Amino acid sequence: MPSDPRIDGLLRLILAALRPPAGAGRIALALGLGFATHLAFAAGVLAMVAAMFFGMSESLGRVPAPWSWLANAALIVQFPLAHSLLLTRGGGRVLARLVPGPHGATLATTSYALIASLQLLALFALWTPSGVVWWRAEGAALVASCIAYGAAWLLLMKASFDAGVEVQSGALGWMSLMARVAPRFPDMPTLGLFRVIRQPIYVAFALTLWTVPVWTPDQLMLALCFTAYCLLAPRLKERRFAARHGARFARYRAEVPYALPRLTRRRPMHNEPTPGDTARNAGGPR
Repeated sequence: MPSDPRIDGLLRLILAALRPPAGAGRIALALGLGFATHLAFAAGVLAMVAAMFFGMSESLGRVPAPWSWLANAALIVQFPLAHSLLLTRGGGRVLARLVPGPHGATLATTSYALIASLQLLALFALWTPSGVVWWRAEGAALVASCIAYGAAWLLLMKASFDAGVEVQSGALGWMSLMARVAPRFPDMPTLGLFRVIRQPIYVAFALTLWTVPVWTPDQLMLALCFTAYCLLAPRLKERRFAARHGARFARYRAEVPYALPRLTRRRPMHNEPTPGDTARNAGGPR
């Protein structure tokens, strides 16, 4: 049975982290930052799932109108702005310096995941609801909405796994530090949902925005802004992929559509890594 690189890389990382070389300070730093990151990640995701389920009508913010709209707009803007800037070369240098001492670069992906998680938590927990509810699903419509909403989240989880769950969750950095090895990033994703479209994470996230059972002006504002982000931001990501993977990514881009699956039968993929690809893929954030 052929091996699955998505699982093999994750298992190697976990096994290496379970047998860490000596170094109490390094291990304590890795475990502490890893725990904080995954706790914030879980809190951010739960806040997002719950807040959007209620159409952003039950969040904790209490900024008085009309300033509430400015506060909410700031909460929306801060996430994609920092999310994108930290993926630039300059952002990478900032991430490498966030943790003082010699381990900042190793922990860069964990620091990135921690920041993103805290941003999500702030956005969805501190949103100030408008108090206006346009539509609330009931009966069969509620059941259908819940199924669609749950399916969108499952799709997002599957896409994150296909992209490399160790990177998406922030585990790559702290587990690499535990094992005292350089972070080894997953190869360019072409398996699973990435065989169907090039941006399944962004598409799945957009679907979570539009399948909620409660609709308010708040939810519409959020859905419009983040859907635009989901359509435009991957263009920057693809520039990085083109620079890193060269002709291999060009072939992949020619064979696999951006966001909407083809209705016709997909042609066979020709994106197996060459030795040169493998060497280039040994490092670099995704």
